[in-house]
Amino acid sequence: MPANAPGSLSASQYHDVTAFLLQRNGRLGAVTGKSGATKGTPSPSGPGGKITGKSGATTGVPAPGQAYEIVRGVPPSTIVYHDVPSGPASNVTDSMLRSAANDPNDWLIIGRTYDNDRYSPLSQITTSNISSLTPVAIVQTGIAASFETTPIVSHGVMYLTTGTVNNQMKVMAVNATTGEPYWSTTYNEGQFQICCGPVNRGVALAYGMVYFDTLDNQLVALDARTGHRRWAVRVADSSAGYSETMAPLAYDGMIIIGSAGGEWALRGFAAAYNAHTGKQIWRWYTTMPSSYAGNSWKTGGALPWMTPALDTQRGLLVLSTGNPNPDLNGQTRAGDDKWSDSIVALDVHTGKFRWGYQEVKHDVWDYDATSPPALFNVNVNGRTIPAAGEAGKVGWIFIVNRVNGRLIHRSQNYVLMSKNMFSTPTKTGVKMLPGANGGAEWSPVAYSPQTHYMYVLGMDQLMNFTVGPPTAPTGHLRLGSAFRNVAPGGLQDGRFVAVNMDTGRVAWTAMTPQPLIGGALATGGGLAFMGEGNGWFDAYDARSGRRVWRYNLGAGVNAPPMTYTVNGVQYIAVAAGGNFQLGYPYGDAVVIFRSR
Repeated sequence: MPANAPGSLSASQYHDVTAFLLQRNGRLGAVTGKSGATKGTPSPSGPGGKITGKSGATTGVPAPGQAYEIVRGVPPSTIVYHDVPSGPASNVTDSMLRSAANDPNDWLIIGRTYDNDRYSPLSQITTSNISSLTPVAIVQTGIAASFETTPIVSHGVMYLTTGTVNNQMKVMAVNATTGEPYWSTTYNEGQFQICCGPVNRGVALAYGMVYFDTLDNQLVALDARTGHRRWAVRVADSSAGYSETMAPLAYDGMIIIGSAGGEWALRGFAAAYNAHTGKQIWRWYTTMPSSYAGNSWKTGGALPWMTPALDTQRGLLVLSTGNPNPDLNGQTRAGDDKWSDSIVALDVHTGKFRWGYQEVKHDVWDYDATSPPALFNVNVNGRTIPAAGEAGKVGWIFIVNRVNGRLIHRSQNYVLMSKNMFSTPTKTGVKMLPGANGGAEWSPVAYSPQTHYMYVLGMDQLMNFTVGPPTAPTGHLRLGSAFRNVAPGGLQDGRFVAVNMDTGRVAWTAMTPQPLIGGALATGGGLAFMGEGNGWFDAYDARSGRRVWRYNLGAGVNAPPMTYTVNGVQYIAVAAGGNFQLGYPYGDAVVIFRSR
C-alpha cells in the first residue's frame, strides 16, 4: 500500500500503519513505532488526518463509550504563480450571474446559466468549419483520477477542480487560452466514504471567492485572486456516509449545495450558506415522514447530489433527488418514499417546499433522478409553458410545469427497457433493463432553443438484480441488494439521444460501443458535443444527429464540455480523466480547443 503507489511510504509510516491495523483488530495492546512513542494511527501529517479521543490525545482505540473524532490533518497548500487580475476575472457579481444568459463570452455558472441548459449561443464553430477544431492547450493537473469537472471561465481565467488521489484534490486557476497557471491549491481530505468514485464536479465563482465542496463534507471558500483559504465549514458527518461531490451554486449572497451518499442509511438534504461567512441560512430535508413506514424516513435516502437549476423570476430552486434507502429492498420503508426519485422546487431564500413531482414511487431498482434538471419553455397545443425537464435513470425525460410541478408529458424512452423493468428483485435474481446506472446517470443534459431538443447521454446495461438483507450497521453501505452487469454476452452500449421537448418524441439516436457518462453541450453553431469512455470527444449536427468531428484524447472523456470566448475567439474545453464507476481509463488533463 498505497494501492496506486506500492512502496512509496517510509519505513516508519509502514510501522505506524501496521501498528494501527493490528491494534484496531485487537491483536496488540500499546504498539511502538520506530520513535518509541505509542502508536495507533498514521502520522498526523498523513492524508487521513489523525484520530483522537474526547480528550484530544492520540489513541488507537477509543475508551468504552467514547467515540472517534476526526480532526483535520494538514491545511490546504497553495502555490501562487501570478495573482488573477482584479475585476470581473476574479470578482463575479450577482448582476453578472443573473445576466449570464446575455453574456455568451463567459461560462460563469456550472450549467452556464441558472437554467442549467448548458447551451451557448456562440456560433463561430459550426458544422461547416469544425473540421479545423484542434487542441491549443492542455492543462495537466497532476491528479489522475475519475475526472468530472465543468470548468468556470470569467474574462479569460478558468477555474477547475480535480478528483481525489491519496486524499488530495486540487482547485486551480489557469489562463483559459494557454493553460498557464495562476494558482493551484491542494486540499487534504480527511475521512470519507464513497460509492462511485472520488470525484468533484466543479466550483462556484462569486463575490471574489471560489467555492467548492469536498468528499469529507467541507464547504470551502478560496480567494479567487490567490487561491488562499478564506473560510471552511463542515456541512455533514462523513463517518455516517455523507459526502460532497456537486459544484455549488452561488445566488444572492448564498452558496447552495446538496449532499451525496444515497447508498448509506442517511436522510438527504439541500442547504444554503452565507457566501461571506459560511453560516448556514436554511436546510431542507428530502424525506417526508408521512410517506415512509415507521421511522424509516430518518434514514430514507433521497439525496440531491447534482447542482440544481434556479428560476430567478419565481424564486424557485429546482433540484433532482436520488434513490430511497435501502436502494433495492423496500421492506422497511413501505409507502411512496417521497421525495426520493423526484423533481422538487424550493423557495430559494427560505428552503421551504413549493412543489414536487415523483418520477418513481417506492423505488427498488435504483432508478433515481440524478441528472440535474434544466429549465426551458415548451409549446403544447399553441401554449407556451415554463417547464423543467429531468432525464431519469428510469429511461424517460419527465417534463413538468415549473409553476406548479404538474406533469406536462413524459418523453419516449431514450434507452432500451425490458418488459419486466419494474419487477421486484429476488434472491435468485432478475435480469432487467435499464440497469441501475440508467438510463441517464449523473450526466448533465443540454437543451437547445434552436432545435427544442434535449441532448441526453444514455446507456444500455443489462443487469441482474438480487435482493438481500435491508439492514447494515450505521455508517456502512446499505443497498439491501446487489446489481451486476450480465456478462459475458450482456448488453453494454451507449446512446447519445436528442429528444423533442415539445412533443416528447426521440428525434435521433447515435449509438456508441460503450455506455455514456459525462455530459452534453449544445451551441448556436448547430452542434452538440459529448465524450466517450474510450477517449473520443465527439461533435454532432444538433439537428440531424450526424457525427461531424471527433478527436481522441487518450483517456476517458467523462466530463461535460463547455465553451467561451477570449478576445473574440471561441474555445471549447473538456476534462479527459476517465471514470471510476465504469472503469474508463484515467488521465489528468483539461484540453482546450479552438478552430484554426
